[in-house]
Amino acid sequence: MESNTGSDSLQPRVALMNSTHQGSGIATSLIQRENANMGQTRIEQQWYALQVRPRFEKVVALHLQHKGYEEYLPLYRKRQRWSGRVKEVDLPLFPGYLFCKFDVFRRLPILVIPGVMSVVGVGRNPLAVAEEEITAVQNVVKSGLTYEPSGFITTGQLARVERGPLRGLIGVVLESRKNCRLIVSVNLLQRSVSVELDAADVTPVSAGNHRPEMAAV
Repeated sequence: MESNTGSDSLQPRVALMNSTHQGSGIATSLIQRENANMGQTRIEQQWYALQVRPRFEKVVALHLQHKGYEEYLPLYRKRQRWSGRVKEVDLPLFPGYLFCKFDVFRRLPILVIPGVMSVVGVGRNPLAVAEEEITAVQNVVKSGLTYEPSGFITTGQLARVERGPLRGLIGVVLESRKNCRLIVSVNLLQRSVSVELDAADVTPVSAGNHRPEMAAV
């Protein structure tokens, strides 16, 4: 009688242990499967343009930095008159926009940042900004040359910079009497920046002598 009672009392415990072990194994399997699926859907991070509220560019850039994102807010220096004084201030090169590198399928943490309106694209589909265009803008900003926002230009004489900090850069060139202006564009935003160069430092090129994506760079 005692041995039968003892055996009966062990059966529920053994069943419970087996059930717990099986449940743990199933949960582990599900987690591993989910991680594998996430790994398959993860894509390489790309540059995207964020549209933000007016004068929120620097605030959004700070939020992105604190969240660990790689952001880029190109600025330019402009003289403005304040209370009878002329001061130099740093303003966004493309007002209402800045750039951020991220996985577009995980953009929710960016969209909830105060001031962010949307990721620029067509309709509801975000479009990445060409890496060459971002690099071109970065090179202009770091060049130490005089640059400023410009009207968006898609056609004109193409030229390559042969000397100086922008050597190798290709863009649309506008000539003046002494100097020339090289136009660098971000096609998705339809915005451009012009940089002043010595006319002797640039050489005209034909559309067939460079990669098509460099035409507006």
